[in-house]
Amino acid sequence: MENLDVFLIFLSVRILSVFCIQSFFVPDEYWQSLEVAHKLVFGYGYLTWEWVLGIRSYIHPLLVAIFYKSLYLFGLDSAFFLISGPRLLQAVLSSYADLCFYRWSGTKNWAVFSISSSWFLFYTASRTLINSFECSLSTIALSKYPWVKKDIKESCTFIWIVTLLFMIRPTSAVIWLPLCLFHLSISEKSGVRLMVTRYIPIGVFVVMLVVLIDSLAHGSFIVSPYNFFKINIFQNIASNYGEQPWHWYLSCGIPAILGIQILPFAMAVSVVIKNRHSHINELVMLVTIVFSVFVFSFINHKEFRFLLPLLPIMLYISSRFLSAWSRKANVWSVWLVSAIIFLGNVVPTWYLGFVHQRGTLEVMDGLRDIANKDPNNSSFLFLMPCHSTPLYSHLHVNVTTRFLTCNPNINEVHGYVDETDYFYKNPNGWLRQNYPPKEPLPSHIICFDNLLPIIGGDILTRYKRIKQIFHCNIPVSSRIGRFVLVYERLDL
Repeated sequence: MENLDVFLIFLSVRILSVFCIQSFFVPDEYWQSLEVAHKLVFGYGYLTWEWVLGIRSYIHPLLVAIFYKSLYLFGLDSAFFLISGPRLLQAVLSSYADLCFYRWSGTKNWAVFSISSSWFLFYTASRTLINSFECSLSTIALSKYPWVKKDIKESCTFIWIVTLLFMIRPTSAVIWLPLCLFHLSISEKSGVRLMVTRYIPIGVFVVMLVVLIDSLAHGSFIVSPYNFFKINIFQNIASNYGEQPWHWYLSCGIPAILGIQILPFAMAVSVVIKNRHSHINELVMLVTIVFSVFVFSFINHKEFRFLLPLLPIMLYISSRFLSAWSRKANVWSVWLVSAIIFLGNVVPTWYLGFVHQRGTLEVMDGLRDIANKDPNNSSFLFLMPCHSTPLYSHLHVNVTTRFLTCNPNINEVHGYVDETDYFYKNPNGWLRQNYPPKEPLPSHIICFDNLLPIIGGDILTRYKRIKQIFHCNIPVSSRIGRFVLVYERLDL
């Protein structure tokens, strides 16, 4: 297949995911990209504590902000384009990364099939997550990496991308450390010469450029990777957002993101280990995976998305195995295996992408209509776990909003309880404290249905229910319900 044909296949798949994936995954998809960009361009939006303390780079949201500004200048800044546009841009970047994977793997049909059918990539590749952006850049860098017996002329293009990755996503250093060390050991040039002529000059230039951009955007001098490690790692602030056992990536993370493709991956690993002298590149990739998972396992806070940059490496290994196997297998066996892998990916893609956790996104359409109709008299109170929905990036109307915050105990205050925990300990007490009798009530309250038995006989007696939106069949937390409810004040 020609490169253009392959790219169009990938582009079709990724654009399809923009409109098929209608579920909520993690708050960062909105609060660490779209919300920041909306604040930069339109002057209103909410900046979370991460941006106040400068632990994140502005590079990613600035790219979205440039797109938003372009829409504004051409009078196209409708909610549809503000929401779908950045996802389409990420879909294009992911498609190019897929093409780079195709060129890199050299397995043609199996490369296209493996990367296109992966449920987790379909689920995340078009999301506006920094992890999706990181995964795309990492895949491009892997395709530029001078693998053993792959490139006649050694290129250091990947160093530019890797340095940028480190600045916008510091944990990417864990994945690229063994690969960079391997490059230094196999290069025709000496390791010292490479460091002096390539790594250090490129690194210094990129670091200075990103620090300059971040400092200008932040309004004061910041080095975001330093702040990231200081607060998230050394102060262990990230643990406030959930902790998992050390084996979680092995027992849950990798099996979940690979899905049914864990079977060919496991068989491929066995082949690589047994024939390691003839599979040097794959062996280096396995070392990278093992090292990365080992280091990540020491961090208490773990998430599926943190493994995203490793997924293309795993799919590379499994696609090479499937390609070698299919050359010896009969046609019916190849079609059967392909059908099993495809169907095994379709099921989680459909359920998690279109059914599970869609209510907190769908509710924003109704709230936007309410806000547009009467912005001066509209105010929204979200009685949900913090960041359960997007905010101004999806409303695009400057109305009064309030949600439960979950800021960490940065100042190490004794007995500190974040607002979300405080609310769920005594919901009615929190409501009486924050909305005493003479204070005006919000025009609308948004909550999950499982909160209704607690506050239904109190504040909600002054409201009427106007919407009930399905959210999920099986709530992932006791604080999350099956339905999202919208209540409107009776005197409106």
